[in-house]
Amino acid sequence: MIITTHDPASGEIIAPDEENGKNATYTHPLVPRLVTVESVQPLGARMVRIRVAGEDLKSLRSVAAEDHVKVFFDRDEQGRPVLPTVVGDRWVDGRSMTSRDYTIRDANPAEGWMDLDFVLHEHGVAGRWAGTVQPGEQLALLGPRGSFRVKDVFDWYVLAADETALPALARWVSGLRAEAKVFAFIEVNDAADEIVLDSPAQLQLRWLHRGSSPAGSTDLLEQAVKAQPLPEGEGFIWVAGESMSIKPLRRYLKNDLGLDRDNWDVDGYWRRGQADHDHHHDED
Repeated sequence: MIITTHDPASGEIIAPDEENGKNATYTHPLVPRLVTVESVQPLGARMVRIRVAGEDLKSLRSVAAEDHVKVFFDRDEQGRPVLPTVVGDRWVDGRSMTSRDYTIRDANPAEGWMDLDFVLHEHGVAGRWAGTVQPGEQLALLGPRGSFRVKDVFDWYVLAADETALPALARWVSGLRAEAKVFAFIEVNDAADEIVLDSPAQLQLRWLHRGSSPAGSTDLLEQAVKAQPLPEGEGFIWVAGESMSIKPLRRYLKNDLGLDRDNWDVDGYWRRGQADHDHHHDED
């Protein structure tokens, strides 16, 4: 995992807006980017990794595992991507554009490339696009706008995600130090969706298969987190997936376990029956 610690354009250190011993938040310039699909790599039965490249990525700033960009699917009359309009560091034509948020799985600003992992499905514009895209196709991106970086200072981590948050979890564990203990739970359809995760940390990984149950309809992640014995020392618990199915874990981590707010995060990446869900609406 490549983390940008210095601004690629100026070379200056990227300073956080706020910071404490456990985390830091950042705001980045809002930059529209035109990129070209370089390769499409199947990962599992229902996921592909798409590498995009271009000069516009050489100014990319990414400092955290959950950093994401908006991917745009609008085309003009000639079939070319429509770039979002940014005025005064604000995106002004958002209501008229079709976009989805995707985690930056990996990136190298110096070389001008970025990897994005897509779940393949027929009921969404992004999943359909990812299933047919070919190298050479152009794409419009926006962001990242900001970053929330959890510092690697904890003795242990419990990370739980469905396939929509799998790229963030994979990026996270790839950058943890060797002595950190990590207990990871990932919900997918079945064994055909399992992929290889590389991590220098002490990773204990368990795949949770929902089988014929619809995505977002089970309590597999909730039950796995609640059943996990917590080691000695200070830890961090992160859960991400369908917003309603993981909502009970907010109460569990805050009230039942009594964790400090800097020691947990529950993030709704999507909501059943709702397109382009804004995960910020789920935050306490």
